[in-house]
Amino acid sequence: MQQNQRLLALDVLRGITIAGMITVNNPGSWSHIYSPLRHAAWNGCTPTDLVFPFFVFVMGVAMYISYRKYDYQLTAQTFGKLCYRLIMILLVAYGLSLISRLLRGIYADDFVEYMKGWLPNMRILGVFPRLGLVSFFGGLLLLTFKPNRAPWVAAVLAVAYCVLIAVTNSFELNSENILSRVDLAVLGDNHMYHMTNAEGERIAFDPEGILSTIPCIAHALLGVYAGKLIMSTSDLWQKVNRLFIMGSIILLSGFLLDYAFPINKAMWSASYMLVTCGLASLILALLIWIIDICGKKRWSMFFESFGANPLFIYCLSALFVYIFGAIRFTYNEVQYNAWSFWYKECMQPLFGDKGGSLACALSLVIIMWCIAHPLYRKHIYIKI
Repeated sequence: MQQNQRLLALDVLRGITIAGMITVNNPGSWSHIYSPLRHAAWNGCTPTDLVFPFFVFVMGVAMYISYRKYDYQLTAQTFGKLCYRLIMILLVAYGLSLISRLLRGIYADDFVEYMKGWLPNMRILGVFPRLGLVSFFGGLLLLTFKPNRAPWVAAVLAVAYCVLIAVTNSFELNSENILSRVDLAVLGDNHMYHMTNAEGERIAFDPEGILSTIPCIAHALLGVYAGKLIMSTSDLWQKVNRLFIMGSIILLSGFLLDYAFPINKAMWSASYMLVTCGLASLILALLIWIIDICGKKRWSMFFESFGANPLFIYCLSALFVYIFGAIRFTYNEVQYNAWSFWYKECMQPLFGDKGGSLACALSLVIIMWCIAHPLYRKHIYIKI
């Protein structure tokens, strides 16, 4: 019974991050967004910049729990499991990309020619591919070095990344940044995300790029160690205390490191890794205190439903928006797709520009919950 209670707080935190990811990724209009719901332009951190790293941290905790039954041994079975998960996540990522292209191609003058442009222009990396790579390499390091050494391996990766950034002076968003140069050399311009720098230049820079995945792997390993701290004791107050101490130490370390290596989500800087891991540890400690020690559980049901099938629900939300974006029609002599109609004709008149944009995103969260909750109640878990 206590094991389930311990996992409940983790499901709630995972559910909060998924609800947050759906909210920030699906506004009614990208032109009308509240500042906290935008990513920082370069250096800095907004509430939106916390969502993805919180999920990576929770993924690390889940990795510790998942591989415990294998006694953290690197065998043919566990290596096969790592490979299977990587392949499945990549297939889902590129499958969603293909579906998006297919739906947009419905209205193309030459559908076949339009579809030919998918592979030459497909973004290779992104949120899902990064999760797959972190899951694979993080799991591989966990099984090779064991949970006790996870923070030390994370420290080595973080220091090596800091040295790389310092030696190449890659602190700015420009074409000389080593992260951009490596991605361009390996992936090519057409397969990368592009960002606008302070001078208004469009730079090929992928926030989920190759080298910046290194500190993200370290991020997951800190989550692994947090999992060890909370799962190696049955005393709830010890769990809270351990997470509070860990979170406080690495949060303070991240703020101090910010002076040399600024907090930066696009680069996944070491200071960003430490600050977001520290905050995630503290929030998980808070949730254990609220849910398990104080017994306040009713409010958490909403997020538990998301936490039970996180990646499936996230995929479904993306697919939902793709489909609604492909449904086009004319209303009052104005051409809409279903999603823009929902914003401009329904939410915007009620809540205004920014309020209506947020209301659209929250309406999608509610729709996804209506799917996630019955699955949760029936104990149906769709793993990706």
